Amino acid sequence: MYKYLLRPGFVSNKLLIQIFSGVEKENFFSDFLNTIAELKPKIVDIHDLWMNDEILFEIDSEKGIFTFSKDICDLAFIMAENNQECILQINSILESSEIFKKINPDFDKY
Repeated sequence: MYKYLLRPGFVSNKLLIQIFSGVEKENFFSDFLNTIAELKPKIVDIHDLWMNDEILFEIDSEKGIFTFSKDICDLAFIMAENNQECILQINSILESSEIFKKINPDFDKY
């Protein structure tokens, strides 16, 4: 099971999704894309930020474009600052999934 938070970004009121458990698994990215398949996600660009040990995927979907980031610490972030509806829709899908578990964050940390 993958565990995630729906939380604000640091010093921001914009929500993002942070997946913090299970990201290291070989099938994680395909499991994520299969889970949100109803949004018809399509990778449109990939940025390998080797200096940050991070890979960014720009993904287009029926709810608009969002960014999927995975780093060397086995954390993944789903962000769409200018499209919060997309983040909320992805959260809704993950909440109903049997392989993702939402953990309630401490909003005071952010």
